[in-house]
Amino acid sequence: MIIKDVAKILDAEVLCGEESLDREVKSACGSDMMSDVLAYVKNQAVLLTGLVNPQVIRTAEMMDMECIVFVRGKRPDAAMINLAEDRNMAILCTKIDMFTACGKLYESGLRKQEREA
Repeated sequence: MIIKDVAKILDAEVLCGEESLDREVKSACGSDMMSDVLAYVKNQAVLLTGLVNPQVIRTAEMMDMECIVFVRGKRPDAAMINLAEDRNMAILCTKIDMFTACGKLYESGLRKQEREA
């Protein structure tokens, strides 16, 4: 799936990273706890979260994530958007809650990344 598809499925606004909308993403995770994200997934992933602070961008960068979707109508401030732009990350916002957003992406074929043993 490409990021443009994620935006369409979630009826999301693209706040930055328009040049990244054709990048492929292979998995997704939803969490407001960045410690769970660090333990969970990396590589071409989408992070869905309602947590709005710069640590979200830094965590996504460490985990090689391509896209962050802020759910429940949450919006990052200009400093966070600039931080994401500097890291070539796409930032999307949707009014959909996290449970529904994850379900819509799952229904459309995006899955969680299986952990290596």
